[in-house]
Amino acid sequence: MAGGRLTSGYNGILKKLLLVLLLAASGGITWLIWKRSQPPEVPVVRVRRETIVSAIQTNGRIEPLQRIAARAERPGIIAKLNVEQGQRVAAGAVIAELTADDTQADLAAANARIAEAQAAIESLRRGGRESDLVAIEASLTEAKSQLEAARAERDALRRLADKQAATGEEVRAAERAVQKWEIEIESLEKRRAAIVSAADVKAAEARLRQAQAEAAQARRGVSRQTVRAGIGGVVYNLETRLGAFVEQGGLIAEIGQLEKVRVVIHVDEPDLGRVAVGMPVVITWDALPGREWRGEVERGATSIVRLGARQVGEVAGIIDNPESQLVPDANVNVEIRSRIAENTLALPKEALHGVGDQIGVYVLAGERLEWRLVKVGVSDITRSEILSGLKEGDAVALGAVEQFADGMRVRARTP
Repeated sequence: MAGGRLTSGYNGILKKLLLVLLLAASGGITWLIWKRSQPPEVPVVRVRRETIVSAIQTNGRIEPLQRIAARAERPGIIAKLNVEQGQRVAAGAVIAELTADDTQADLAAANARIAEAQAAIESLRRGGRESDLVAIEASLTEAKSQLEAARAERDALRRLADKQAATGEEVRAAERAVQKWEIEIESLEKRRAAIVSAADVKAAEARLRQAQAEAAQARRGVSRQTVRAGIGGVVYNLETRLGAFVEQGGLIAEIGQLEKVRVVIHVDEPDLGRVAVGMPVVITWDALPGREWRGEVERGATSIVRLGARQVGEVAGIIDNPESQLVPDANVNVEIRSRIAENTLALPKEALHGVGDQIGVYVLAGERLEWRLVKVGVSDITRSEILSGLKEGDAVALGAVEQFADGMRVRARTP
């Protein structure tokens, strides 16, 4: 009897378990049927107004608009270096000074010979009328001093003109000043010769002229020891250091005017047709993150060159650089803004579907999708301008075109 009751208990438990399993299976089937009957969930995005910039993203290289190289006019050792990298200098400022002991010695010797010749001439002329000689000699001394200063000024301006730091008119004015004092000296010497016999002083004057010529030559040598800035600007390429030896013509530094700079922009050949003079250009530089510099396209590409694996045209742009932070030869990021649409209706590109030569979208109308043709304008990397077919606030489905159909019931979900 006990065994029968135990078997009967087991059977009861099994029946209950089977009933639970049947109910669970029935519920699962019911849920699946309900789930399949529900419309699919579709992400939608609203049409809204934005600014869209159609841009060419590329790279480029910075160059100064105007630059000049300061070079050594003679070989020597850098005895004094007056500038640092990045320093702003004025036109004519001393960049460096070279050692030239031999030139200084030559100048000292020539000055000594001048003094000796002048003393000899003075001794010979004491035989003339003293008062007349004193007046003429005073005038001659003053005139010669003025002549020396005028010649030094002329020579300095000639060198500056060679470096485009002085004008031709300034050089010609200095030459006229030299001629004026040469004429004055010649006149005074003729007056003096009438008092003192020319034969008595001829040899001494010849020695004086020779010494003066040697002194002028030595002074030119001394001036070539000094390297000056040909233009005002920023020292951006300091090629030497204190104590270094430089050859004649050796580069000391490069100086550029950097308030505005030129950027050589590498535009891939297929994009060149989108570039036009005057288009806005925006520069960023990885060395100074968070900063932007703006300008415009100055000229288009004149030829195609190979840059690594790319075929590019070198487009030039002018960039405002008021703080001179962009430096020559810097590699920068460039954005040429070929077209800009401000406050325009826009959609993500993934909402647009091409069918043949037409473009359309699936607009949410109640619980159903409605196929609608649209006209597209400016595009950037992710968005497109909508010129017609939609209005602000319309909900448009996102996703692959094969997921949708005109009239399809859906449940909208905002991403």
